[in-house]
Amino acid sequence: MTQSAIAIARRVLVLAWLAAGAALVAGGSATAQTPPAPPSGKVHRIGIVSPTSQFPEVTDALRQGLRELGYVEGRNLVIETRYAHGRPERLPELVGELLQLKVDVLMSGATSGVLAAKQATGTVPIVFATVFDPVGAGIVPSLARPGGNVTGLAIGISGEGLGGKWVQLLSDIVPGLSHVSVLWNAANPSSTVYVREVQAAARALNVKVDVLDARNAAGLEHALAGIEGGPGRGIVVTPDPYFHSQRARLTQHFEKKRLPAIYFSKLFADAGGLVSYGASFEDSWRRAAAYVDKILKGTNPGDLPVEQPKTFELVINRKAATRLGLTIPALVEQRADLVLR
Repeated sequence: MTQSAIAIARRVLVLAWLAAGAALVAGGSATAQTPPAPPSGKVHRIGIVSPTSQFPEVTDALRQGLRELGYVEGRNLVIETRYAHGRPERLPELVGELLQLKVDVLMSGATSGVLAAKQATGTVPIVFATVFDPVGAGIVPSLARPGGNVTGLAIGISGEGLGGKWVQLLSDIVPGLSHVSVLWNAANPSSTVYVREVQAAARALNVKVDVLDARNAAGLEHALAGIEGGPGRGIVVTPDPYFHSQRARLTQHFEKKRLPAIYFSKLFADAGGLVSYGASFEDSWRRAAAYVDKILKGTNPGDLPVEQPKTFELVINRKAATRLGLTIPALVEQRADLVLR
């Protein structure tokens, strides 16, 4: 072979090697950037219904969880949402609209939304998140064996003593705590257990308790107007979607009245509230994506045990404490999972 032919052969081999390397790099990049595809090419439709308004934090968490499992809106996923904006009597109508759209899975983060969905269909799978005490509320007969077409993730169950922990935390933070006002929604079947726990813990600490029903705008207005400020007073806001939707108003009102308040979700501390203790709403919705994925792949929802919260997070807003003229005890702050400064 001539020197010229050898040189040409070498150039061909080098070009082939470079092309192969580029293909490998491109292939690896595509694999890293593209989420795993679901088992079929079908476009899946999920319906979300809520008695209040949209919570971007939780719906974004659901979308993130679904993306990690290969479901991407605009490609193989459509998410339909219906919000009652504080009018829970509209829930049956909104659930009906979603069923007419032939959704593959119905979802809700509220007891009333899940019960409305359960009343409307016994066949379309229903997945819930951020629901308190699903057995006590009549959503499922058992956490281990929910049966039927409903399952999901509980954010609290009876007997955990959350209500008592809220009162104890207030007692640790508020000097000379002597009076607690409790906001609750008497129409929410899950709220009763928390009120009883608060009352029991308050009795043990010799703290007086007022229980105020604030299930809607008129009730909340009346409740807030009746809460007095002053030393030794504190607020407990029990879990309810309506209170969640009003978190900016609640945190601002209690700060203006110089009333230390404890809430059930970090989202209240993010909105300027003093302290929160409870399971993570965002984590509950993100993990709900795995339930949706299993159901879309053929698992019967009744065979999926209801998942309980793995952890509860204590969040303290130090700026809020300063505005209220409070100093968070070092022992309490050391127990916090997150301190907002």
